[in-house]
Amino acid sequence: MGSGSRPGTPGGPKSETLVTSVTSASQITIGCKAFFEKDNEIRQAEILSIRDASKKQNIQRTAEDAPLSNSEGTVQYEFYVHYVEFNKRLDEWVLDSRMQMNKPVTFPKKKNKASHAGSQGQLAREKRRKTNVGSVATGSTSVPDTPETIRHDDAAYTAPQGAFSKEKEIEKLRTQGSMTQSTSEVARMKNLDIIEMGEFQVEPWYFSPYPAEYAYTPILYICEFCLCYYADHTQYARHRTKCTLQHPPGNEIYRKDEISFFEIDGRRQKTYCRNLCLLSKCFLDHKTLYYDVDPFLFYILTKRDDKGFHIIGYFSKEKESADNYNLACILTLPQYQRMGFGRVLIQFSYELSRAERKVGSPEKPLSDLGLLSYRTYWAEVIVEHLMSIDGEISIDELSQRTFFTTQDIMHALFNLDAIRYYHGQHCIVLSDRVVESYERFLKKKHRKIDPSCLKWTPKVFTQAELRYI
Repeated sequence: MGSGSRPGTPGGPKSETLVTSVTSASQITIGCKAFFEKDNEIRQAEILSIRDASKKQNIQRTAEDAPLSNSEGTVQYEFYVHYVEFNKRLDEWVLDSRMQMNKPVTFPKKKNKASHAGSQGQLAREKRRKTNVGSVATGSTSVPDTPETIRHDDAAYTAPQGAFSKEKEIEKLRTQGSMTQSTSEVARMKNLDIIEMGEFQVEPWYFSPYPAEYAYTPILYICEFCLCYYADHTQYARHRTKCTLQHPPGNEIYRKDEISFFEIDGRRQKTYCRNLCLLSKCFLDHKTLYYDVDPFLFYILTKRDDKGFHIIGYFSKEKESADNYNLACILTLPQYQRMGFGRVLIQFSYELSRAERKVGSPEKPLSDLGLLSYRTYWAEVIVEHLMSIDGEISIDELSQRTFFTTQDIMHALFNLDAIRYYHGQHCIVLSDRVVESYERFLKKKHRKIDPSCLKWTPKVFTQAELRYI
């Protein structure tokens, strides 16, 4: 097969998935699955986008885009790949030199345009029929929804009918939960290469909806105190000379040693909270954050030095949660991970629940790292209480002591394999492995919240304050 041909492109004789070998990177199309070298291993990856490495410009964003002409042979192909069965945070741009030409390439299944058009027409007719029936029943006319074309940066896509509505999502935000999941949002590629905050440079993990003029820049500069962002270092340096903020714009409700917590009302500090949401989306894949920050309180964990209070992480919670969630979204910035700050954030959320005298639970679904952190924290606290008592204790009593929900306690106990059926009833039994793990935990130094340093009273919001416009 010649280097100019592209197997799997429209017009081929077959419609099933094609597995074949290639001799040139120019034969690769979006949707292909090829093998690449990654950390001294050979991994299969799906091609999501293609560009010229020398120009750093996107060549193909979708399979329908025209392929790049390489008649002069000067193009150095670079592929944006997602490694199969690996987390999306590992997605990256790779040069064609890392592609294993001796391995087979799987080309995507080609769509049958005729059948696709027929199915779309059948769906449209079915929708019109249901709409007409509804109109007769209600005595009103109804116009079927049309696909909405959404544009961000230089990529445009068409949202499926009924799949996503910003108004509906914001309504869910206010009534059912803090964050919502949008398939189209999660599926996008990373649009930032490097984020610089203070003395740290961090590589984002996921897509974040920063404005087009700030995305796809070599480095995005973010002020670590006000979280304003700049694409140019000169603008950022000028901002730093004028920025007078040295701590998050809220009330300091906890301080011990160099660690402090600030409480921020999303309705009063919209700009800061929106910038915080944009930053957190770089490291959270399963949450889609909107600019409607009014229904939330944000608790910012900081570390103090002679320059000010530097943000370490945060969690947010709804002002009024119908499901008694004590946490909506949680993040420890990558430069401060694996230092025990995630545990501090989780413990602080339960200290607030203790002050409110009601059990709490994090909003689901949790991210992969968030779930691991919560499982570890639940297990440590529950085992600590079980080891400190003599006699019997029920799940409800554990809930009253820890302010965990009974569902979270059962989840942790099952994860520890601590539930046993004995003499007609279920019992909690800690294995030797769990006890040894707890003893090792006690020997280590851990960051903990001192409840005596918390200066906070539960907020009570009026109906007028909970009416978000």
